[in-house]
Amino acid sequence: MSTLKTTNLQHASAANPAIVLAADGSATAQVSSLNGGPLSGARNRIINGDMRIDQRNAGASVTINSTANTYCIDRWFASGESTDGVFTVDQTTDAPTGFTNSTRITVTTADASIGSTQIYLFRQAIEGNNVYDLGLGTANAKTFTFSFWVRSSLTGTFGGALNNSANDRNYPFTYSISSANTWEYKTVTVAGDTTGTWLTDTGRGLTLTFQIGAGSSRVDAAGSWTSTSSIYGATGATNIIGTLNATWDITGVQLEAGTVATPFERRSYGQELALCQRYYEEGDYYIRVGVANASITTSYYTSCYFMVEKRIVPTVTGTNDQGTFAAVNIRTTSAGVGRSDTVANTNNSGTFTASAEL
Repeated sequence: MSTLKTTNLQHASAANPAIVLAADGSATAQVSSLNGGPLSGARNRIINGDMRIDQRNAGASVTINSTANTYCIDRWFASGESTDGVFTVDQTTDAPTGFTNSTRITVTTADASIGSTQIYLFRQAIEGNNVYDLGLGTANAKTFTFSFWVRSSLTGTFGGALNNSANDRNYPFTYSISSANTWEYKTVTVAGDTTGTWLTDTGRGLTLTFQIGAGSSRVDAAGSWTSTSSIYGATGATNIIGTLNATWDITGVQLEAGTVATPFERRSYGQELALCQRYYEEGDYYIRVGVANASITTSYYTSCYFMVEKRIVPTVTGTNDQGTFAAVNIRTTSAGVGRSDTVANTNNSGTFTASAEL
């Protein structure tokens, strides 16, 4: 192996060197971007890609046997069929080096003959505000890369798709698993779509879908954007749902601008939790409504603020010291929830959940 020894690295047309090498072996670099994206912070558009946050279930297993989107680990949702295959989703502490958690999918009822329109999916929808800079749907759409650690009891070619909000612009992709029950690192680079409608507001900007199972009319050839509607996987990919007791594990999911998968962006637990709470929060509250006074008949109204302002006005459910929330007395904004009451009920306490999921 040879060593190139020099002092500076400088473009022929540049006024100053891009990299200055010091005698002690250190270097000073002028860097304008990292892989075509920001130098630090917010590189990863996936929230809870390392599967650490599980507000709803605290690690408990979630059974997927419905076509309805069911949120499992924070920000991740799954769907299946109500009459055929069934799978469970669990947060586990079995993870590759550098991670503490992963998500495991286990097939508990196999569907070896998937109908043409049937789907079994594990997904995350990314808010438009968080991918607007990718320029999807414009002539300046950026190439982006997503990466992840995956393991399965099965081997072969597996699939998924990227989708816009209307599911009429879709990019099927594949990845391979060569060794059963062994963590493997995968990367997929995608040329940004220059057509179609892509939301850049609080709606679904881009959805990353992993194919647990998909019928023939829900898959397409991998590697290019298609206008065929409702494509969630790749032609020829393994349908995990077809094998009883099959397992599929994932963690370290990252989606970023550029052609290179950079190391997983590690945010503090508090940062990751706050990002999740923009879409879902649960907790306890205590509100003092008024001073008990039999001569006062007026109603009182007070507020309990969320830890994080929500994406939109959330759906709030919960209980209080008088029983289940009375909808007529609840007023909700994206910043918090209030309750009106008479002085006869001077205090309110209980638990709540607030959902503003995509």
